[in-house]
Amino acid sequence: MEKKRVLLKIYGQVQGVGFRYYTQDLARRLKLKGWVKNEIDGTVTVAAEGKTKKLEELVSWCRNGSGTAAVEKVEVQWKKFEGNLERFEIQF
Repeated sequence: MEKKRVLLKIYGQVQGVGFRYYTQDLARRLKLKGWVKNEIDGTVTVAAEGKTKKLEELVSWCRNGSGTAAVEKVEVQWKKFEGNLERFEIQF
């Protein structure tokens, strides 16, 4: 199965609602590698690598987020698989 990297920028009420923790939990269950991070502008950024189908599941989930989040928009950039990401972590 093909592997890729995806970069996401998530807009809306996505900070202070556990979004990073839910994202990390899902990404680990999907066996993806990468990171999730709050940005100073109020967005959340995600970088993840793994099987394309599993990445598509993550992207789909990020369009709605956890029950407490209010996602307005998700920018998605598909990239070439690099294989240099570690297990999925929250960056501070």
